[in-house]
Amino acid sequence: MPETNKAKTYIYPCIKCPSSCEVSVIEKADGSLEIEGNTCKLGKKYVEKEHTAPERNVTTTVKIVGAAIPRLPVRSTMEVPKERMMDVMAASVGVLIKAPVKEGDVVLKGVADTEADLIACRSLEKTKS
Repeated sequence: MPETNKAKTYIYPCIKCPSSCEVSVIEKADGSLEIEGNTCKLGKKYVEKEHTAPERNVTTTVKIVGAAIPRLPVRSTMEVPKERMMDVMAASVGVLIKAPVKEGDVVLKGVADTEADLIACRSLEKTKS
């Protein structure tokens, strides 16, 4: 008969402080988590979130016309759930911006039905034709 009460262990590298701890998450049979190996409170909080609901900032580019370069670098204003990253990327594909644009301008509001906006990461002037 297979054993079903076994705990599973996951190892995460912590990125929240210079210590770069290797933090273990022990997932117990009852669903509770035990976190070990962090040397600071930030590490425990980060690894718990990374294990249960990971989020990421998204950086990409969108098309821009009338500028010296054809692509404008953009980023999300906040982290989005990791499983939604590709939705955010897909939503940015059809975006076309006209120069000029200033760093921080909102390029796409509520991208992919999230609370995040995509904003310009640099300013680009309109080229003289």
